[in-house]
Amino acid sequence: MLWSMFITFFKIGAFTFGGGYAMIPIIQEEVVEKKKWIEEDEFMDTIALAQASPGPVAVNTSVYCGHRLRGYPGAIVCMLGTVLPSFITIILIAMFFYEFRDNAIIDKVFMGVRPAVVALILSAVYKMWKKSQFGYDKLIVAIMAIVLIIAFDISPIWLVLAGGLGSILINKIRRGNK
Repeated sequence: MLWSMFITFFKIGAFTFGGGYAMIPIIQEEVVEKKKWIEEDEFMDTIALAQASPGPVAVNTSVYCGHRLRGYPGAIVCMLGTVLPSFITIILIAMFFYEFRDNAIIDKVFMGVRPAVVALILSAVYKMWKKSQFGYDKLIVAIMAIVLIIAFDISPIWLVLAGGLGSILINKIRRGNK
């Protein structure tokens, strides 16, 4: 099982470009849909937890999934599977980039990858949107958060903290009214 977990997350890490958010739909497909290691609702909670925790969202998600499946050894194996492809790629790029940094072909490759990365991120947003069962109240909060980040340059960290505290307060008020 540990080997299967490592290979699954290594494959995800090796073939996903665009960072952690681009990895979310691929992790979801592998872990929820294909392998059925985690249920859809739990995966959505995992993403929320991974985003609220320090560190890259894909690494946090892989650590949670690994820990959920096989405890600490699973967390380590999944984390290594996720980060090793990027680590190896960065080492190779660092070794050869200086020689090829002005190469027109390499420049065009990177220009071609950018739209695919944007598409992967938008795909993750769309899938999370569909699964999260947003009502109008949550939509308004999401729009306000986007405005605060873009127009007022407020750190997302403050918004995550405010969202968590706001949720706690709203739930306490709702419980008090029942």
